[in-house]
Amino acid sequence: MMTQTTPSVYRQGNRILMPGLATAHSHAFQRALRGRTQRRATLAGSFWSWRGLMYALVQKLDPDDIFSIARFAFVELAMSGVTAVGEFHYVHHEPGGVPYTDRLTTAEAVIKAAQETGLRITLIRTAYLQTGVGQTLVPAQQRFADPSVDHVLEDVDALRSRYANAAGVQIGLAAHSLRAVSPQQVVELAAYARQHNMMFHMHVAEQQREVDECLQRYKLRPVAILAKGGILDQNFVAIHATHLDAGEIEALGAAKAFVCLCRTTERDLGDGLPDAAALVEAGARLCVGVDSHASSDAFEEIRAIELDGRSRAEARHVVAEAPDLLLAATEYGYQAIGLGDAWQNDRVYLNAEDPAIALINEDLLVDAVIFGATPRAVDEVVIGGRMVVKGGVHILYDEARIGYEQTLRKLELL
Repeated sequence: MMTQTTPSVYRQGNRILMPGLATAHSHAFQRALRGRTQRRATLAGSFWSWRGLMYALVQKLDPDDIFSIARFAFVELAMSGVTAVGEFHYVHHEPGGVPYTDRLTTAEAVIKAAQETGLRITLIRTAYLQTGVGQTLVPAQQRFADPSVDHVLEDVDALRSRYANAAGVQIGLAAHSLRAVSPQQVVELAAYARQHNMMFHMHVAEQQREVDECLQRYKLRPVAILAKGGILDQNFVAIHATHLDAGEIEALGAAKAFVCLCRTTERDLGDGLPDAAALVEAGARLCVGVDSHASSDAFEEIRAIELDGRSRAEARHVVAEAPDLLLAATEYGYQAIGLGDAWQNDRVYLNAEDPAIALINEDLLVDAVIFGATPRAVDEVVIGGRMVVKGGVHILYDEARIGYEQTLRKLELL
């Protein structure tokens, strides 16, 4: 049963205390791309041209690289107030698609990175079983792809068994997208998730091309396909949900599904602007994700929901006010990655004298934190009783940074 406690922000001496923040959607390895994909690679830059650059990185990574990049990415998140991460994990196999001797090798690398940094992690084992309509797998996608749903679920079973007693580690399940998983396969995966009371995640309508391909192949839009298959419920997490029509928004809301918005990445990739106000009005529960780690500012990720909605509406106070945004970033974020009430055990202490939030009246504290704070204000972060950030710096920052830089040199990304 979920708590009725409301997330709050309050002053404690010269600090401001708030709950830990959850980022419900992360691809940690993509942190290595930050600042390296901004030059025009094709005549028309788009998500698809960016994807080609991401695939080039994927081909170079070994498990040690994945660990080092993820560890530094998680250190940065902790220093911005994040205490829990949902890692949407789909780099499973060796280059060429051959499984590692231990099929869980890359998943373990990411989990180890979170454990070392102290973040709670839900490793969301992601199914990737095909590519787009009428297409064959490109070399990088061979690292993602499994031959069947059974292979995916065998790995999920193995992960659940291996980490059954590991503090701070949960296992989740995802279908990558309707480009990568057929509707019938999505039904099979969702049935497993329901059977085991797991949250079920999926990229949904991130790109207009996905919508067009679904209409061409299935004669239905993405959310309509999921509704027809009985997928939508309170344990479903739609990632992005950018290109929806009114009926799809209503279906997600009626199901009380989660919608995870990743605005810094969606902006960076030119994905489009989801109608967050309509989703909230319909009854969907919003949470946030760092996605490609284009930015490690958790406060910007949260307030962007409202601020981008203002740009759409050409008005203010459009999607949600500060207390509701705090709810999305804490309790809803934890619930979306299967961590329930654990947010109550994680704390972020902000420096109340940081200029961005200094001298704020008590009744405006939540507003100041959500709409004004930056990671600079984060003083201490405590996760399950363990202090991982002190004086604004993660306790493993130097080690993680050195390991990250060594990996960039090895990959020839410097």
